[in-house]
Amino acid sequence: MSERIVLAYSGGLDTSVAIGWIAEATGAEVIAVAVDVGQGGESLETIRQRALDCGAVEAYVADAREEFAAEYCMPALKANGLYMDSYPLVSALSRPVIVKHLVAAARQFGATTVSHGCTGKGNDQVRFEVGIQTLGPDLKCIAPVRDLALTRDKAISFAEAKNLPIATTKKNPFSIDANVWGRAVETGFLEDIWNGPTPDVYEYTSDPAAAPAADEVVITFKEGIPVAIDGKPVTPLQAIEEMNRRAGAQGIGRIDIVEDRLVGIKSREIYEAPGAMALMAAHRELENVTVEREQARFKKTVGQRWTELVYDGQWFSPLKQSLDAFIEDTQKYVSGDIRMNMHGGRAVVTGRRSDSSLYDFNLATYDTGDSFDQSMARGFIELFGMSSKVASGRDQRLAEGK
Repeated sequence: MSERIVLAYSGGLDTSVAIGWIAEATGAEVIAVAVDVGQGGESLETIRQRALDCGAVEAYVADAREEFAAEYCMPALKANGLYMDSYPLVSALSRPVIVKHLVAAARQFGATTVSHGCTGKGNDQVRFEVGIQTLGPDLKCIAPVRDLALTRDKAISFAEAKNLPIATTKKNPFSIDANVWGRAVETGFLEDIWNGPTPDVYEYTSDPAAAPAADEVVITFKEGIPVAIDGKPVTPLQAIEEMNRRAGAQGIGRIDIVEDRLVGIKSREIYEAPGAMALMAAHRELENVTVEREQARFKKTVGQRWTELVYDGQWFSPLKQSLDAFIEDTQKYVSGDIRMNMHGGRAVVTGRRSDSSLYDFNLATYDTGDSFDQSMARGFIELFGMSSKVASGRDQRLAEGK
């Protein structure tokens, strides 16, 4: 039996050509694996048939949209995962679920190697290969673009010579990666960081300057997860999809940053993640109401480290799993409703209510009926400032003695 290689397959030119390219370069049979994480476009069946028509001996397709939303996007929401305080991990979150299905296909079809379409200068090669070697330590990894010299011009020539069923002339000026959590756009004229994005960059969001009338939404959370929108029950996938539509119509979730890549270079990236950013704004505010102060402060540190691990391709690492346990514990009381007004690129929280709230009206009010004992404040301030007061006294005493 020939050696078998599993290929992460998108249905596009590069991965379609990679099927035959890998077969010729290695003599192995190629199994194409397509995973739907909400990227839209062609149906899985269309992609499956194209893989077979391009020479794959098997084609494994998986509808992982619900799995991706519940098991990958929701943990990111609970962590308030924003890399460099801006990027909601759109691509980084999808790689581990794709890796999971690549390894499953390798086991199912007896493959010894897994292949992906990444270049040698991006983050995704690390995310794929670290994930694969963690879940399948016995599996080898190859990347045709990086390891087998599969450049774009060679891909076009190969496709035309082999008469493959794939368009070879249309070249999008951008490199795009999309899923239900968001959309990432790079390369082309965006590589000049002085150039502003043009309207054709965006697909998930409308121009915020031309937004329709304001949209008020009430999002209900249970233990950190959105479970209803405007009183209607939703799954995690449905929550993301509806907020993509409604927040996207208001131009919410456009992000333009120069990002620190794992491989050590800076890269200009455009992201649009309307649902993710709107849900995160609501989730953070509900945490403000329900999470105790010191726990909340420390959670920010944990959430940032969690985000860096996920960005760096360490989804399956022991530290990430330990941080998951902490974050999950903090979500115990993050239940309730958040009302937001969405308009012109902004999602503004206007109301909060929760049965597990730590907000005490009688303590907070300045009106009659205030239950806060103000007489305690004087002694508290004296003790709170004692350490600084003593140190300052020493500094002044020693300075005078010079």
